[in-house]
Amino acid sequence: MDIAKRNPNNPLMRPSDLKPAIPGMEITCLLNPGVFRMNGKTWLVLRVAERPVQQDGIISFPVYDKEGKIKVLSFDKNDPQLDATDPRVIVFNGQYYLTTMSYLRLVCSDDDVHFTEDPAYQPIFGEGFQESFGIEDCRVATMDDGYYLTFTEVSPVAVGVGLISTKDFKTIKREGMIFPPHNKDCALFQEKIGDLYYAFHRPSSPELGGNYIWVAESPDRIHWGRHKCIATTRPGKWDSARVGAGAAPIKTSEGWLEIYHGANKENRYCLGALLLDLNDPTKVLARSEEPIMEPIAEYEQTGFFGNVVFTNGFYLGEDGDTINVFYGASDEVICNAKFSIKEILATLKK
Repeated sequence: MDIAKRNPNNPLMRPSDLKPAIPGMEITCLLNPGVFRMNGKTWLVLRVAERPVQQDGIISFPVYDKEGKIKVLSFDKNDPQLDATDPRVIVFNGQYYLTTMSYLRLVCSDDDVHFTEDPAYQPIFGEGFQESFGIEDCRVATMDDGYYLTFTEVSPVAVGVGLISTKDFKTIKREGMIFPPHNKDCALFQEKIGDLYYAFHRPSSPELGGNYIWVAESPDRIHWGRHKCIATTRPGKWDSARVGAGAAPIKTSEGWLEIYHGANKENRYCLGALLLDLNDPTKVLARSEEPIMEPIAEYEQTGFFGNVVFTNGFYLGEDGDTINVFYGASDEVICNAKFSIKEILATLKK
């Protein structure tokens, strides 16, 4: 049951709308952005994925070397040691690599349709070995004391969650890795519950357990503990293979409303909702039986990695009911849709 009201101007942004920030590269994908409001504008923190222009018979991709400089690795597509069946990840001689390098880039809009860059706000690139394959999938929590960005740090040894804090997006403070490997899909609650901060995160266990949504608490947004699993995959359903949090949850009179993503074994990504207790977000009150959004539009079905709708960000409309969601479609283009909180809650009651 798809209840999303898609923007008729979708896709709002394509890779061709921006120029590469890394010399010698091309932009392959624009992916699910973090969202915030600042100076009367809507801002997106895009995940931009770049790679070298591909040559026939060769697969090439960028990585950071030990000195923090970008170098290009190239392999013959016919090499028997190469597995390039997934457009996102390749394996060569047992070592995993990403086919693109991602970083974060800010764009803004007055009308939620036409987005442009402001040169005063520079891209955010990976730094150090733990981000040597790039940084991905930013979520922005708007709080009383500033903006807090959670994102995925990717390196040859692990995938973990990093944190950046800022008050103006011109000066940033890197807080390091706050959730150790293997972890991603971290979204901070935008206000305290009692004296504590809360966050969703997704540790992954390939042997025991799976890709599930967890909640943790913290006194300072850096040190996290008391982890509890709140949502697992469900066999035979639309979220049978993996689940993960979207953006920060929305505080409603009936509970914390979280829009999350789920995928099946065919890697078809949809959106659903969780309703959590206001005083104890480890208590799940309701969960979508069917998706509230599915990849049914053409631009959601075909692209770099098709059949994907994936969101990291939204802002709440002035009416207190409209959720302005920005999402990535097919791992390639940026789109917008609106949801009604009342409509989502009604689906949960059913």
